[in-house]
Amino acid sequence: MIGENLLGPEPTLLAPEPEVSAALAAGTDPETVVREFPESPLAWVELADAAAAEGREIEAYAFARVGYHRGLDRLRKSGWRGAGPVPWSHEPNRGVLRALYALRRGAIAIGETGEVERLTDFLVGADPEAIAAIEA
Repeated sequence: MIGENLLGPEPTLLAPEPEVSAALAAGTDPETVVREFPESPLAWVELADAAAAEGREIEAYAFARVGYHRGLDRLRKSGWRGAGPVPWSHEPNRGVLRALYALRRGAIAIGETGEVERLTDFLVGADPEAIAAIEA
């Protein structure tokens, strides 16, 4: 426990999105899932990832930006105050963390350097292992 900030905020643990996860696991097109669950960062990041895989960089960035904002909404509703751990190990947090990563990837693709740095700091602050886990 040496070195741990005992006064820091508790980790934010988001509620699961079982309907979204089930639809995506069943192979439902991400656009269909977004239309049914537009508040879901997980649905938006799946759409961003699909666009990025097809080389549609601007669309991928835009979809990731929406996922990022939906993620911030979910974090705030769960008590997050703008800082503190958002552990990758808690599976329902992964949609938000992936949306942050997808937005960072999109910012790299369009040369938005300041955004890349800010999002890298955000991800590392949320969970220092998140980037490596997403890239694995």
